[in-house]
Amino acid sequence: MVINRRQLSTIFERFHTALLALSCVDRKSFPSLSAQSTILFNNRNVIHSARQFSSKETVTITYVDPSGDEHPVEAEVGQHLLDVAHAKNIELEGACGGELACSTCHLIFDKDVYDTLPPKSDEEEDMLDLAFELTETSRLGCQIRVTKEFDGIKVRIPNDGY
Repeated sequence: MVINRRQLSTIFERFHTALLALSCVDRKSFPSLSAQSTILFNNRNVIHSARQFSSKETVTITYVDPSGDEHPVEAEVGQHLLDVAHAKNIELEGACGGELACSTCHLIFDKDVYDTLPPKSDEEEDMLDLAFELTETSRLGCQIRVTKEFDGIKVRIPNDGY
């Protein structure tokens, strides 16, 4: 296996991020953290134990594609909507792999659902400015985690060149 310079840099950055996260953990605040604990990390988050965000509890979410076809899927509570779409073979691009460096995982929510979502970061606002068919209820799928309250919601995938 040959690793190029960019891949090596990415590996180093992820390792460094994990080390920083470990150094910031106060074991008194996290009694479950032990030598046997698993630290998982990706480019979006450092996560102590997949169980923290991946509860195995599922809800039904319906993705509505640009042609209006509905695709109901079971989504694990805690997963990002982009990851759910990819796992269920829903056509939602996510060109940057969830790095908040594009707007290709742009989704449109119903107003009542949108109002319950966590606030957008400045970075997400910047990326959404680049999205096609931007609406007042647009969000990026890589920034929204599934919650129990999502059971039965519909999210629309805009026609971003689908």
